[in-house]
Amino acid sequence: MECFFYALFHLPSIFQYFANCMMKPITFFASILLLLQVACKTKSSETAFVKSDSDIDAARNFIRAALDGNYEKANIFMLPDSVNENYLAVAKRSYEHANQEEKNGYRSSSIYIHQKTDINDSTAIVIFSNSYKNDHDTLKVVRKNDNWLVDFKYLYEHDRDTSIPKTIIKDSIP
Repeated sequence: MECFFYALFHLPSIFQYFANCMMKPITFFASILLLLQVACKTKSSETAFVKSDSDIDAARNFIRAALDGNYEKANIFMLPDSVNENYLAVAKRSYEHANQEEKNGYRSSSIYIHQKTDINDSTAIVIFSNSYKNDHDTLKVVRKNDNWLVDFKYLYEHDRDTSIPKTIIKDSIP
C-alpha cells in the first residue's frame, strides 16, 4: 500500500522522466524496476527485525509490544508456529474489543519480572505481571538460531508441562 501512495505522490515527475526515456526501452524498464524496489523495500522501524540478546530481553520486548497493542511487533519476538499465531490473534482481538481506558492502562503500565527459571541453556520460564493488572502470567522463552523468542502458547498450556518440577503443597488439615 505504501508503494501505491509513493508512486501516486511522485506521478508527475515519474511521467516526465519516463517520457524522456521512451526512446530507450531498456532504460525505461530498468527505471520502473528500480523505482518499485526502492518504494516497496522501505520497512517501518516498528516491524523491522530486532534480535533479543537474552531470555529476559525477549520476554520484555514481547510483553511491552502486547501491552501497547502492537501485535505486529509482538509477533517479531514470538516463536513462529501456527498455535502461537492463533493465540496471538485471540489476544489481539481481545485487546481491540477493550475500552479506551483499559488500553491506556495497559500502555502506561510497567512490566514486573517476578521469577526466571532456566530449564536448560536454551529454554527459560519467565513469570511476570504488569502494574495495571497485577495478574501473574508465565511465558516460555527459547533460543533458536542464536535469537531468543517467546513460545506464547506456553502461557495457555503450561499446566500440562511435565518437564517443570511442580511444588507440592502439603495440606495441614488432618
